Amino acid sequence: MTDDYRGNMKNAKPKSGVAVGSRAAPKRRATKQKTAYSPDEIHEIFRRFSIQRPEPKGELEHVNPFTLVVAVALSAQATDAGVNKATRALFAAADTPEKMLALGEDSVRDHIKTIGLYRNKAKNVIALSRKLVDEFGGEVPRTREELVTLPGVGRKTANVVLSMAFGQATIAVDTHILRIANRILLAPGKTPDEVEDRLMRIIPDEYLYRAHHWLILHGRYVCKARKPECERCVIADICRSPEKTCDIPAPLVELPPQAIAAAG
Repeated sequence: MTDDYRGNMKNAKPKSGVAVGSRAAPKRRATKQKTAYSPDEIHEIFRRFSIQRPEPKGELEHVNPFTLVVAVALSAQATDAGVNKATRALFAAADTPEKMLALGEDSVRDHIKTIGLYRNKAKNVIALSRKLVDEFGGEVPRTREELVTLPGVGRKTANVVLSMAFGQATIAVDTHILRIANRILLAPGKTPDEVEDRLMRIIPDEYLYRAHHWLILHGRYVCKARKPECERCVIADICRSPEKTCDIPAPLVELPPQAIAAAG
């Protein structure tokens, strides 16, 4: 076992903190939440994630807040790789709401026809572009309440945009995080909203800004849906999942960027 696994978990500090310009984490009530882990164990879980991936990034390609909104909305029931393949040409032609409206629904539909539910998604892209132009001066709003009024934009999409575009500490609960939170008993919940609420309350403030990226990447490349790869897990010794097949944590080393992109 390396030195990275030793020491006082409570006093361990993250390798990197909240990104410059990010907002402070929202206030959270000191309420006991349903989790299988002590505060020290939760701190250690995210400390290890911070060493493994110091600067985690979302994998949806975008060039500005508008293209991020569109990409995340298109990613529902689709893979990030599939969305990226479809949006490269789309965003080259239309990277603002005005340009998207000029492109038109038929052209949008042709660009994204390889994505699931592409017909309805094309309608939403045009509708949200229209609303941005008509009600927000062509700018993507910076509050969750306003974002969720856009066609095709739900709470998860809004949280991704608030985090990645505007530096706010949020937890965007996708299928990976919903699975991980329940499988390892970190923040069990029946709905994404329940899981989000519990994670927001138990994750230490210094890790909250990057936590949703760490959990998504962990679920995508290690704690996979069909078969968890416990031998590659850096928290295998802490994990309390009944599905766990290994108690020995993987070496705690920083992953090169290409390993994140190529894994799985």
